[in-house]
Amino acid sequence: MSYQDVFERYEIKYFITSSQKNELLDVMEGRLAPDQYGRTTIRNIYYDTDSFRLIRDSLDHPLYKEKLRVRSYQRAGREDMVFVEIKKKFEDVVYKRRVAMPKMSAEDWISGKTPIPFRTQITSEIDYFLMFYGDISAKTFLSYEREAYCGVTDPGLRLTFDENILARDTDLDLGSDIWGTSLLPSGITLMELKIQGSIPLWLTRFLSGHNISKISFSKYGTYYTDHIMAEKIPERSVFYA
Repeated sequence: MSYQDVFERYEIKYFITSSQKNELLDVMEGRLAPDQYGRTTIRNIYYDTDSFRLIRDSLDHPLYKEKLRVRSYQRAGREDMVFVEIKKKFEDVVYKRRVAMPKMSAEDWISGKTPIPFRTQITSEIDYFLMFYGDISAKTFLSYEREAYCGVTDPGLRLTFDENILARDTDLDLGSDIWGTSLLPSGITLMELKIQGSIPLWLTRFLSGHNISKISFSKYGTYYTDHIMAEKIPERSVFYA
């Protein structure tokens, strides 16, 4: 199985409307082309400690943060290949390492039932992550429909559109149906620019001309804040003197 396993880049996010997306698609013509997968439905399982240490630390906007997830690009059965990914961010640069293996092997490895069946630099890094945090387990299922585009002349340029972003904290299985709480208002798309250098001038002009500014947005973080954490906070009692 051939795939890219190491990424180092800037990832810049924007919210755009349906009309802005359609205009941008016209501007992208000849500059960006759909990648080999076209429009895909991506499933993710995010792992965390029982105290949600990873996402709580991330939401504090530290210089360094990290997360662990398992991702599939289809409904995954026990023997279907999935990606175990460790994602780190330091001073705005995103570093992602991933390794592919059967879903059952990934789940058994992360849960501590069995050791990793093969040893690489990346699996050693993930092993250290699991040992350091200790009580890691599946916490959130997160899915979305993605359209991905790559630069025609610049392979380091990548642009994605994520829609129908859904999350839940039950039925945490990559083989399950797609359902959950919607994280974005109707008609809004999450656009993500992945670059290794500067933003192309033509894209800068489009963003500026449409008053589109970069945002800070985490899918897992949004679900944790708006739903998981909100459900854990009891209603406050009101006392009158």
